[in-house]
Amino acid sequence: MQAEIITIGDEILIGQIVDTNSAFLGKEFNKIGISVYQITSAQDDKTHILKALKEAEENADIIIITGGLGPTKDDITKQTICEYFNDTLIEDKSVLKNVEQIFSKYNAPLLTVNKHQALVPSKSKVLMNKYGTAPGMWMEKNGKVFVSLPGVPYEMKALIKDEVIPLLRSKFKFPYIMHKTLLTYGIGESALADRIEAWEDGLPGFIKLAYLPSLGRVRLRLSGKSNNKETLEGELKQQIDLLRPQIEDVFVGYEEDLSIEAVIGKQLTEQEETLSVAESCTGGQIAKAITANAGASKYFKGSIVSYATESKINVLNVPEEDIASKSVVSKEVAETMAVNVRQLFKSDYGISTTGNAGPSKGESDADVGTVWIAIATKSGVYSKEYNFGNLREKVIIRATNKAFEMLQKEILKK
Repeated sequence: MQAEIITIGDEILIGQIVDTNSAFLGKEFNKIGISVYQITSAQDDKTHILKALKEAEENADIIIITGGLGPTKDDITKQTICEYFNDTLIEDKSVLKNVEQIFSKYNAPLLTVNKHQALVPSKSKVLMNKYGTAPGMWMEKNGKVFVSLPGVPYEMKALIKDEVIPLLRSKFKFPYIMHKTLLTYGIGESALADRIEAWEDGLPGFIKLAYLPSLGRVRLRLSGKSNNKETLEGELKQQIDLLRPQIEDVFVGYEEDLSIEAVIGKQLTEQEETLSVAESCTGGQIAKAITANAGASKYFKGSIVSYATESKINVLNVPEEDIASKSVVSKEVAETMAVNVRQLFKSDYGISTTGNAGPSKGESDADVGTVWIAIATKSGVYSKEYNFGNLREKVIIRATNKAFEMLQKEILKK
């Protein structure tokens, strides 16, 4: 069973907004055994939308359309769907009532253009939008399902979970799709592939391996599809048992739709331990990655972005003589930052970064790309020097990822 996602809106194509809807849809469909065949972005233009609908009908069994359902003239999705289905718009009383209630709740004037949100294709099944005025619309043609949804992410997500997925489950029987992702650090994609080549060649046909590299890390995702859940679970476990011994020195854990920072958060929560961060060259990126995960307040005490030298001295109590003699980008400064931020926040672990992200050397003579990362624990502190190249964004990302890798290895020692 395959699906295609069509996102509508010039704002996506010109980079004004990021398409997070497709990522959400891909994850939700994968959970119930639907494979996304293709994602297409179309302009707010009837010709392009009609072309996208025609191609999607040829490619997929389920077509999900998001966007273009607002009350303004540039939102033409409903009219275009009517043309594609040789249909007309009619007023749906339940949708109109919903629109009226929303405007009444906020004491806002209800204009004619707002009432037009209640116009839906006559052949459609209306999916009530609890959080907005644009309804979802379910239509069928030649055995294919078309679902048009508002582009506002929280409205679309609620409709998918509350309406679309239950309807799809009642109409189709889906296979089981399972993924198991292993996290590796400190080895490149090519070297890793060379190491496990024989194992990869022996995988059964219904299990595929994907390499998902990013700066400083490679994820190995095993994906399987079968009508038999027990068979699939057993085969995945067997393959992982064969793989693990070959990557044990670079393996740091499993990812179940979680980033390494979320995995770390889960481990710290289970161990009832806490973390604090002192960042210089990474500029708050480590703290940002941590707090992006719900429940971070259970284990994350706080952070200090001591970007300037004086803040390292005045806030983190880094000795001026160490900075003068060793440089602000040094083992001594990194370790003092990690130890003192841990003490300041009374946390179990402390992370610090100090380095030259570029493009110029700044207050240190260290080469651009040089970063010291330190981890402080109850038993001591250790640090390591890296050079992540001369591209500023790359340096920051790699330093952030490496800091999590170092912390993860320290946590796993227990």
